[in-house]
Amino acid sequence: MRVRLKADGRIVELRDGQELPVQPFPVQPAANIAPADTSSHAVRDLRRRACLTQMEFAAKLGVPVETIRNWEQGKRAPRGPARALLAVIAHAPDTVFQALAKA
Repeated sequence: MRVRLKADGRIVELRDGQELPVQPFPVQPAANIAPADTSSHAVRDLRRRACLTQMEFAAKLGVPVETIRNWEQGKRAPRGPARALLAVIAHAPDTVFQALAKA
């Protein structure tokens, strides 16, 4: 499955030359995170919703575990592509992790 993040924040699946809407990942009420929210708590909640340790999350994203720790401790904030990737993971984590595993 190929997905694309549109400029307006929508996530679409590319299939047979067409863009089809992707259903958002069901969010538990207590962990409702806005896609653009990349605060330390939001990153931690996103990782926990995916049921991953810091090491597993870092491996899936292809970043050092120190990066995840720094984000979660508020020492650094995700920027640019990492911020966009986290926004997509908030909507469709299984799809993103499958795509990253094939890359």
